[in-house]
Amino acid sequence: MSTFTVRTASLPVAAAATTVAVLVSTLCTGCAQPSASAASAPAPAQARTRIAAAAAATTLPTATPNPTPSPTAPTSLPPGIGPALGAKVPTDADQILLVTGKGARSPDSTAVLYQRTGGQWQADGTWAAHNALRGWTSDHHESDLRSPIGVFALTDAGGRLPDPGSRLPYHRSSQFVDFGTGFEGESLAGVFDYVIAIDYNRRPGTSPLDPVRPQGQGKGGGIWLHLDHKGPTHGCVSLPKAAMLTLLRTLDPSEHPVVVMGDRAALADA
Repeated sequence: MSTFTVRTASLPVAAAATTVAVLVSTLCTGCAQPSASAASAPAPAQARTRIAAAAAATTLPTATPNPTPSPTAPTSLPPGIGPALGAKVPTDADQILLVTGKGARSPDSTAVLYQRTGGQWQADGTWAAHNALRGWTSDHHESDLRSPIGVFALTDAGGRLPDPGSRLPYHRSSQFVDFGTGFEGESLAGVFDYVIAIDYNRRPGTSPLDPVRPQGQGKGGGIWLHLDHKGPTHGCVSLPKAAMLTLLRTLDPSEHPVVVMGDRAALADA
C-alpha cells in the first residue's frame, strides 16, 4: 500500500510559542499537559477560530475511515478480552493493539500488538505504557484525567518529525509540540514527535490535530498514542519510541487495526 505525507508550513517565529501552546492544549486534551487546571480551562473564542481554520488546512483527503465496529465479534480474540468488548471488535480487524491497565485507578499499563494470521492471533510486540493519571473510565469527559475504555479504530497518524514509513496516512506539522511538564515534573519535549490518533470522538480520515468533536466538546477528545515521557497522561496512551515506530510501520489500513483499551477487569468484563 502506498503512503503519503501531508506537510503544513511552520508557524511564524514570533507567534509560534503562543499559537502552538493553544493548539496543543485544545486539540490534544487527552494528552499530558502542564496541569489539570490548565487543561480544564476553555480556549478563548479567537483561539477556537484559529483552530478551526488550521483544521480545515490539515484534513487528509485520501484517508479511508475504518468501518464502524461490528456488533459481531471475531470467532477468537487475544487473551484478556471478554465477550462484552469482544463483541465490539470488527470481524475484519486483523490487527489489535491491546492496552491493559494495571488497575482501574492506575496510570500504568502494558501494550501488546496482536496480528491475526490463518485465524490465529500472534503477539508481535509487548511494551510498558502509561495511561491517564486517574486510570480508566467507561464514560470519559474532558479533563477528567481518565482514559476511555473501549474499542477504537486506528486510522490516522502524524507528528513533528518526518514520516518514518507509516502505513497509516501521516500528517507532519510543527504544531505537534508541548512546551510543558508532566504530572511528575518530567519534560514533555518531543512527546508528539510521532502520534497515532485513537478514534474516540473524532472524525476518521483527518489529521490528529482536527479539533472537531462529533459527540461534543464535553466528551473530550484528542486521545492519541504518543511517545512516553515516564509519567501519567491526561487520557492518552504513551509508548516507548521503538514501539511507536513499530506501530507506524506495521499498522495497515487494509488490516483494519483497532485498539482495545482499559483496565484488566474492565477488559475481561469482570
